[in-house]
Amino acid sequence: MSDYGDDGHDALDEPAFDEDEIQDYYDPEPADEGDEDAAAERRAAEEDDVTNDHIIVSGDPNAAANRGKGSDKSHKDKKIPNDQRTTTPFMTKYERARILGTRALQISMNAPVLVDLEGETDPLQIAIKELREKKIPLIVRRYLPDGYYEDWTCEELLQ
Repeated sequence: MSDYGDDGHDALDEPAFDEDEIQDYYDPEPADEGDEDAAAERRAAEEDDVTNDHIIVSGDPNAAANRGKGSDKSHKDKKIPNDQRTTTPFMTKYERARILGTRALQISMNAPVLVDLEGETDPLQIAIKELREKKIPLIVRRYLPDGYYEDWTCEELLQ
């Protein structure tokens, strides 16, 4: 007898479950007429994402998620003009991490490097050098609690 209570019987003799016990928990719902409207909304959201390729979202995620709900203003009307921005011109550590990670991923996928390389091969080190020289072509979008947002370029933000 072993330490595990094995009396010489193989544990593989019997399956751990019967095939009759297996249940399929995925039950797809039949398509409704309203699915066409939902598909059109998804396509519109994807097109909006394509136009905002260089924007990094920062701030309250709930404000970003609810930006189109319960409001008579469109998304573009909620942009605060650059001369009326209220948040500080300092890059937070979270924005810095997100920007460096995004830019390093772009560089690792063969995006053009915007600084002179001096033997660097690590994408993160190249991204840090680009940030230091203020050459990163990304925009930080800061959502405010009321659903409005401010856009800051990486050149404008102090580190």
